[in-house]
Amino acid sequence: MQAWHVHENGEPSEVMRLAQVEPPTPGDGQVRLRVRAANINFPDALLCRGQYQVRPPLPFTPGVEICGETEDGRRVIANPALPYGGFAEYALADARALLPAPEALDDAEAAALHIGYQTGWFGLHRRAHLQAGETLLVHAAAGGVGSAAVQLGKAAGATVIGVVGGAEKAAVAREQGCDVVVDRRSEDVIGAVKEATGGRGADVVYDPVGGEAYAQSAKLVAFEGRIVVVGFASGAIPSPALNHALVKNYSILGLHWGLYNTKNPELVLRCHEELTELAARGAIKPLVSERVPLSEAAAAVQKVADGRSTGRIAVVMEGAA
Repeated sequence: MQAWHVHENGEPSEVMRLAQVEPPTPGDGQVRLRVRAANINFPDALLCRGQYQVRPPLPFTPGVEICGETEDGRRVIANPALPYGGFAEYALADARALLPAPEALDDAEAAALHIGYQTGWFGLHRRAHLQAGETLLVHAAAGGVGSAAVQLGKAAGATVIGVVGGAEKAAVAREQGCDVVVDRRSEDVIGAVKEATGGRGADVVYDPVGGEAYAQSAKLVAFEGRIVVVGFASGAIPSPALNHALVKNYSILGLHWGLYNTKNPELVLRCHEELTELAARGAIKPLVSERVPLSEAAAAVQKVADGRSTGRIAVVMEGAA
């Protein structure tokens, strides 16, 4: 089979190599899946760089989110078991963690429903308890993680403010349902959000960026607001001023979605059922901005690493739906 291998750490376009290898053999509790589509996530770039919290042995195949097919023909979504990731014709996955692919979504969309939407659901509902009528601020609202949070926020009845970088991404954020869009490259984020909320700020802030975005979040969060820390795509990990959280009376909530797979897997299944229902009635639909063949995976991962993508880029195998 064909599979992309990372033999050393570095930039994806430099260290990913397409190789002809034997299909992986499942271990205890694992299944081998024929990959139909593999969604590209920012962690794939971090894996290539050796900067992710999980460091598989070299060489490994990146690709942490797929829509695949079991030997008996079932279409499923899964997180591949590294080092046998999704940028290959076959991948391995934990048999107990397979989830049925929603019929309402094609393979690329189904692959994109998993990590970003599960993270959004847990962040907004389990951690922040977002309520209808509240204001949700989403950083990087045109990205894969951000666009999922925007759609879930709208489905929950919130007013959604999206922060983006550039006119093209602003247009995408509006298409995803943002009520207000702020372009951080041409606008004062703090001033624009305060104006949009009448000076009150956002009840919930969803931050997958960190760095300067978090500093803005602390200034924009409302009384009794909640900042959900999802990741640090900017590469800068902030150091929150806890005296500020005390004086302004807001909460800082960490979210590590992967822990739920071991701590409370039943919640993951319940979340997937809710996401499937939302997809079936058209309330959410993963934004797949590009579909590329397996041969172009390295360039696509680099594009995500450089922050030049909107929504999700999916690697789609020949013959996929």
